[in-house]
Amino acid sequence: MALAGCATVAPPAEPPRPPLPAPLPPPVAAPAIAIAAIPAPPPAAVPAPDPFPAAAGAELEPLPPSATSLWERIVKGYGIPDLTDDPLVAKWEQYYADRPDYVARIVDRGRRYLYHIVSEVDERRMPLDLALLPMIESAMNPNALSRARAAGIWQFMPSTGRHYGLAQNFWFDSRRDVIAATESALDYLQKLHGDFADWQLALAAYNWGEGNVSRAIAKNRAKGKPADYASLAMPNETRNYLPKLQAVKNIVRDPEKYGLVLAEIPDSPYFTIVKTTLEMDVKVAAELAEMSVDEFQSLNPHHNRPVIAGGDEHSILLPIDRAEVFAAKLELTAQPLVTWQAYRTRAGETVTQVAAKFALPVESLRAVNGLGSRASLPAGHALLVPAQRPSDATAESVANTVFTTVPSGRTFYHTVRRGESLTAIGRRYGVAAGDLRRWNGMTQNAVRVGQRLRVTTDVVTGGKSPRRATKAPPGRVSGTLPRRGDGDAGSPPAGRSATMRAPRR
Repeated sequence: MALAGCATVAPPAEPPRPPLPAPLPPPVAAPAIAIAAIPAPPPAAVPAPDPFPAAAGAELEPLPPSATSLWERIVKGYGIPDLTDDPLVAKWEQYYADRPDYVARIVDRGRRYLYHIVSEVDERRMPLDLALLPMIESAMNPNALSRARAAGIWQFMPSTGRHYGLAQNFWFDSRRDVIAATESALDYLQKLHGDFADWQLALAAYNWGEGNVSRAIAKNRAKGKPADYASLAMPNETRNYLPKLQAVKNIVRDPEKYGLVLAEIPDSPYFTIVKTTLEMDVKVAAELAEMSVDEFQSLNPHHNRPVIAGGDEHSILLPIDRAEVFAAKLELTAQPLVTWQAYRTRAGETVTQVAAKFALPVESLRAVNGLGSRASLPAGHALLVPAQRPSDATAESVANTVFTTVPSGRTFYHTVRRGESLTAIGRRYGVAAGDLRRWNGMTQNAVRVGQRLRVTTDVVTGGKSPRRATKAPPGRVSGTLPRRGDGDAGSPPAGRSATMRAPRR
């Protein structure tokens, strides 16, 4: 299985996130509240090895200033052998040196995620150079999407992501989930290092695929040639992959040498994890945390819809100084958390007709539901539409409806290049080799250089948002935040709760 690397001639694309439709007036503001301080844990407390325990309380405390920057920690942890004689390294050093604004954007995005990535790499005793991989894979953009459909900061292909446990459905794409994708990427890198016992070969396999690297090694050995990274024949993209990482390593080690300035990133957590069983609008969640929607989505880019839903429990990432505000307001607010509802289409009903029925622009309805421009709606298909009268019943409507995507019907042609196999091409586009044979009238897997293959990427995925098995006790917020409003006329509906987990240090 291969992960698509980022392009080697231009910065990765930064596709704009479609704006969230605003068909309804803004929710009523939450009542003014007093937020209690959360006491710091005892000095001797040791974080639990599992970063996501089901019943963890809120243990957040002011963070002491860091003794060193995160950049210093990374450099001290370099462990992948340097490429010392590769002329491509200088090419990529110059590439970044000529683009200081691009480098600044990478660092600005990375300040949110890099501490978590470094901590996870360090926890596994892996070389800390690996934490810089998202800088060359995606420019630290969790919304990066390659032409081959690789997504997220680690650029997982759909099939590889599913193999490593990254769910992709109507509600969310875990390849864009910084927590989940980092865990899966490190699992994959550990597996590759176990296969090849060499970090340079492991990284080549991460970009090119372990099967391709294994075959290149076998071919060299059969000819009596060395089988190290520098001696293998490989595509240009993979040949540039390690030099690109080496260039980034060199810049992080000594940015002044290249005329660059890297903004400092503290060696301390940026975000904490909040877990809740409640469905809620992305906009409402951002308001409860007193954040802009853009900033909220930068930490939670894996949610595909304007509603956070699709499972028994949802993990929300929030800046550490916003988590207490969010938990307190969530418990106290009486406003509806969801302003969208499920609507089932009638036979022959079109996207335009449904949009008109709910006074929603056609393009907004398409964007909210992931509908392509040529998508047709089967009878009984569930759509997410604005609720006419938002209430707690609206959330139940969303929670108990099975939503599926409609095939986009995107078809294109791939020209076979030297060294490519049908299986490798299928992996690149997240489709099965058998489907490629069927679409192209082939009876065998053999392909020839220059052959044009028809590829269709209209994979249908579904996401069920089942009933929650158990609701939280009325008015509960885990941790030491006080429970308020019991018996008051304006008390919130029962069951609004969140569990906060302090990040690993």
